[in-house]
Amino acid sequence: MAYKISLFNSDLDGTLLGNPESTCRFRDAWRQIPPERRPLLVYNTGRDLADVVGMVNRDVLPPADYIVSGLGVAIFDVRQEREMDGYAAIVGATWRSGKIDRILDDFPGLARSQPDFLHPYKPTWQFFALPADPGEELRREFEKNGLAVTVICSDTGLVRVLPERTSKGRALAWLAETLRIPHAEILVAGDSGDDASAFLLPGVHGLVLENAQPELLAALAPLPCYVSTMVMAEGVLDGLKHYGILDELPPPSPESAWSDASDPIFRMLGDASAAALSAEDRALLSEGYRRAIEALRKNITPLGFSACALDENEVTGTDVNYRSVWARDGAMTVVLTNHLQDPEIRACQRRTLLTLINNITPTGQIPTNVRIDDGKPDYSGVGGICAIDGGLWLIIAFYNYARAVEDRGLLYEHAPLLQRAMDWLSAHDSNNDGLLEIPEAGDWTDLFGRSYNVLYDEVLWFRANVCYGRLLEFMGDYPRAADYLHWSQHIRERILATFWPTTSPPNPAQPKAFTDLQFSLGDARYLIAEVTPFSFNWRCDVLGNVLAFLLHLLDSERARTAFKFMWGAGVNEPYPAANIYPAVQAGAPDWKPYYTVNLLNLPDHYHNGGIWPFIGGLWVRFVHRLGLHDVAARELVRLAQLNRQGKGRDWEFNEWAHGRTGRPMGKAFQAWSAASFIRACDELRILQGVS
Repeated sequence: MAYKISLFNSDLDGTLLGNPESTCRFRDAWRQIPPERRPLLVYNTGRDLADVVGMVNRDVLPPADYIVSGLGVAIFDVRQEREMDGYAAIVGATWRSGKIDRILDDFPGLARSQPDFLHPYKPTWQFFALPADPGEELRREFEKNGLAVTVICSDTGLVRVLPERTSKGRALAWLAETLRIPHAEILVAGDSGDDASAFLLPGVHGLVLENAQPELLAALAPLPCYVSTMVMAEGVLDGLKHYGILDELPPPSPESAWSDASDPIFRMLGDASAAALSAEDRALLSEGYRRAIEALRKNITPLGFSACALDENEVTGTDVNYRSVWARDGAMTVVLTNHLQDPEIRACQRRTLLTLINNITPTGQIPTNVRIDDGKPDYSGVGGICAIDGGLWLIIAFYNYARAVEDRGLLYEHAPLLQRAMDWLSAHDSNNDGLLEIPEAGDWTDLFGRSYNVLYDEVLWFRANVCYGRLLEFMGDYPRAADYLHWSQHIRERILATFWPTTSPPNPAQPKAFTDLQFSLGDARYLIAEVTPFSFNWRCDVLGNVLAFLLHLLDSERARTAFKFMWGAGVNEPYPAANIYPAVQAGAPDWKPYYTVNLLNLPDHYHNGGIWPFIGGLWVRFVHRLGLHDVAARELVRLAQLNRQGKGRDWEFNEWAHGRTGRPMGKAFQAWSAASFIRACDELRILQGVS
C-alpha cells in the first residue's frame, strides 16, 4: 500500500530509547530523509520538556517539531520556542492546584517526588505505606471535593495526578486539529499502555513494537496496526520502512554507541567496546553460519526436530532419550529459526508442533518428548518428574510459527488443544498469585534442584500468556485475548516484585511473607534464581535473566544493571555462556546428593555452571539489544570458536562445554545450539550475504 504520512508521533522510553545503537541509527536515518518527504516529528512522552530538550541538545535524538510532555499535559512548539497557549488553556480550565495539593499533602503515605519531576499540571508523588494501587481511594477523595482529575498509579509506587481526560491521545488530537492534519495521515508508535490513547484516535496508523507491553497489546487487539518483529528504535525503523517513510533499513552502526568515557559500561568494557572484526573473524562467522545450517538439517526427521543428530551420536542407557522430538528443544528450535525462509526447515517446524500438540494428555500436559523410532510420548524425565517448560515453550513456538506463516487454519484446528495446554499450565499456579509452582528439577535443568517459583519458568509463563493472548487475537477472540494479556501484565509485575530484591521498606499494608526477607540481600543487580515460601536462592540464573530481557519482561535499565554484573562475574568466560553463576559446590546449603548421578552436575558441569552454546546465542542477542553491537559481534566470534570445537571433528555444535576449561561435552550437532547461532548471526546482520 501507498501511505501518506504527514505527522509521526512517537513515544520515547522503550520506543526510540532503550538501545543507544539503534537510537543513533534512527537519529541519522531521520535526518537523511529529504525535507519534502519528511513528516512532522512529535515526541509524545511522560518525560518533562527539559529532559527531552536536553537529549536533543546532546544529539541523542533529532530535533522534533513538537514535544508533548508529561503524558499529555503540555505541547511545546519547537520552532516557535514556546508552549502552545491554546492547549494549555484547555488543560488548565478545571485545574485547581491549591485544593489538589492540599488533598495530596493530607493523604497518608504519600511523599512528593523530586522537584525535577514536577510540572504545574502533573504533580508526582511517591507512596509507601499504601496498598499496591491507592488510585481508587484518591479518586473518591478528589470527586468528593468536586475536582475533575485523572489519577495514574504505577507498579513502581508513583502516583501522578493530571487534569481531567488528559492523555497523549488528547494532546495529539488537539495538535492534529490545530495543524489541520487528518488522522489518516498520522503514524503513532509506542510500547506501553500510556500510548494507547494515541493509537485509539480514529483513523490513525499504528506501529507496535515487538517489545510492546501487554497492556498496550490488550487495548489495541481489534485494531489493524503494523506489529514489527523488531524492538525499540530498531522496530521504529522497520515501521518507517513499512509505511514508506524510509526506503531501506540502515545497517548496524560500525561505531560503538557507548562512546562516552563517563559511562560505567564503557569503562568496564575497555577495549572490547571498540574492537572491530577482522577478515579472519568474518570468514569464521561465515563458515560457522553455513555449518550451523548443515547441523540443523541433520536434525530434520519425519516427526520434527530431533534434540541431536541421530546418525552422528552413539546412545546408551538413558541417552536413548536423545532420539526424540523434545518439547523444549524442538519448540525452542522453531522459535529460533522461524525467520528462515527455507521450505524444508519450515515444514519441519510444523511437524514439530503437530507431533507435540497431538500427543497432549486429556488434562492438557504436553509430552516431555516423543520417541522418533516408535512415536511413543514420554511425559516425565529422570525420576518421573514432569517438565513444566515444554508446554510453555510450545505455546510460545505456536505463536511465533503462526505469526511467521499466517496459518490461521492451523490455529483454529488446534485451538481446543492449545486451550487445554494453557489450562494445565495455569493449574500450576495453585495459589492464584500469578506465579507457577514448579516441582523440584521440573524444567530444563533436570537433575538440578530448583523448585517452587523458578525465575526461568516464570519468565516463560509471562511470555506464554502474551503469546496465547496474541493467538486468540489472531482468531478474532478479542475479549479473551485481552484477559490473557492483562493477566500477563500482572505476572510481569509479580516477577519483578519477587525476583528483583530492593531495600525499599516492605509494604505494611500487604500480608507478610517469608519472601519479604529478600530485602536483606540489598538492592539487586540481577533477577535472583529461585524463591520459595521459606527461602530464596541468590545465584544468578544467566539464562533466566537473558530471557527476561529478550522476551520483553525486563526493562532496559534493569537489563543494563544485570549485564554489568554478569560481565564482571565472567559468565561469558572462557566462552559464552554459563547457565548459572556461581556453580554450586559440594557442601553448600543448596548442594544435592543427586548432583553426582551420571557425574553430570558436578561444579562447572552440565546445569551446574556448564557453558551452553544455545545460551551463548541468546547472550549475544542480549548484548546487542543493549546497544553494544561491537561487543556483541566479538562475543559472536567467541561463540563460533566454541561451536567449532568438537570431541571428534570440527563444528560439532555440542550440547555443552565445561565451565572452566571450555572443552566440549555432551552430544554433537544439537539443534538448538545451531539454531541459536543462526539467529544471533541474522539479528546482528553481520553476514548480509549469507542465508
